Amino acid sequence: MAMELRMSALVLAIDTATPAVTAGLVGRTATGSTCSPSGQHRRRAHAERITPNVLAALADAGRTMADLGAVVVGCGPGPFTGLRVGMATAAAYGHALGIPVYGVCSLDAIGGQTTGETLVVTDARRREVYWARYRDGVRIDGPAVSAPADVDPGPAQSVAGSPDHAAPFGLPCRKPLYPTAAGLVAAVADWSQPPAALVPLYLRRPDAKTIAERAAARR
Repeated sequence: MAMELRMSALVLAIDTATPAVTAGLVGRTATGSTCSPSGQHRRRAHAERITPNVLAALADAGRTMADLGAVVVGCGPGPFTGLRVGMATAAAYGHALGIPVYGVCSLDAIGGQTTGETLVVTDARRREVYWARYRDGVRIDGPAVSAPADVDPGPAQSVAGSPDHAAPFGLPCRKPLYPTAAGLVAAVADWSQPPAALVPLYLRRPDAKTIAERAAARR
């Protein structure tokens, strides 16, 4: 049976696509507006932090799992290991509670909260960045993964996302620095439609290789 979002619902938003582990609650109304998100953000240790962050967000709001009407999760781009922690957790909550799970681009949860011409970058490791460009909160290029020197900032006037990776672009840094609960919920394109299957945005193959792949590489 298809799951539908209640017209007025409490949404759990989580993201593990960046070093920040995001978990927060956002109230949606029938008009689609959001109210006072609460949440927790911690650096790294995605598997260890995600569930405590979710429970802390619920406790801070005086709510329980039974109050949730939907889950939104960032689907990357992000490193393989960290990204799958958030997506697996979101899928498990949705299945256990019988509520829909919406996947969104994690960069949209940052860029969608900006105005003007903005470049969003996050850490892709291997001396690369995940990036996308936005105009008044709407993505106009990306997402992609590149070395910073290969990223064309175009008409961007500022850089949001990871400040550690913004320096090469010589542009002012702005917030958000990571996906927020409000940004994740706002990135859902259409709440009236059933959510699509969760598909991770890795943008490149994971570091780990199968035995067959390693053997093929040695030939």
